[in-house]
Amino acid sequence: MSNLGYAVSDTLVLAKRNFLRIPRAPDLLLAFTVQPLMFVLLFAYVFGGAIATPGHSYIDFLIPGILVQTMSFGGFVTALGIAEDLKKGLIDRFRSLPMSRAAVLSGRTLADIATNVIQITVMLVVGVIIGFGFSTSFLEVVAGLLILLLFGYAFSWVFAFIGLTSSSPEAAQSLGFIVIFPLSFVSSAFVPPETMPAALQWFAEWNPFSIVVDALRALFIGDPAGNSVWGAVAWSLGIAIVFAFLAVWKYKRAVVR
Repeated sequence: MSNLGYAVSDTLVLAKRNFLRIPRAPDLLLAFTVQPLMFVLLFAYVFGGAIATPGHSYIDFLIPGILVQTMSFGGFVTALGIAEDLKKGLIDRFRSLPMSRAAVLSGRTLADIATNVIQITVMLVVGVIIGFGFSTSFLEVVAGLLILLLFGYAFSWVFAFIGLTSSSPEAAQSLGFIVIFPLSFVSSAFVPPETMPAALQWFAEWNPFSIVVDALRALFIGDPAGNSVWGAVAWSLGIAIVFAFLAVWKYKRAVVR
């Protein structure tokens, strides 16, 4: 087998290891199913009545935004898992084995794709039940889902870097919230940016979350696309490349804490 073949094999083995944590840890399964459900219902029925979204019902406006937020949060398990493995010395053990060094991180982020699929499925089913509906073609919907998974994969690398730079799993979780919350809430995910103060509106319009949300609204409910679809792909690829490089660089220098 070539070096590439070994790297792929090692990646798949570690992805399977990380994915098998879910049925063995019921609390993780709840985080991937119940938590997204709670977010959808909370925003739809608690905040939705107070937010005007001209041209759409708030449910149709909400679902693309909350899907993007959920994908960004999906990498928390990666950050916590890497920080825990590093603290226990398992990362050093992996580096001492005859295996691809890239497999440790790529296996983690690959497993996140599977968990993200679970979350998307749960949220779309709940969204349809409470009134969300696609108003575009099948191919456009598929394109939107692929962009969503790409964005989630990019943030898995962000959280991999956070996990490697944090002093503990608790610190990784706190740092992740500090990074994600401003980006997700100061965006077009939950309210129209036009309702924000000028400075926040400018930030929201250039925020990658807003670009991806706008792309999903174009592909799911027929909003004007503009450059949002290509912008979403570019932002996702850019984030993935930059943070994959940073995570691999940090992984090579990581030590047991």
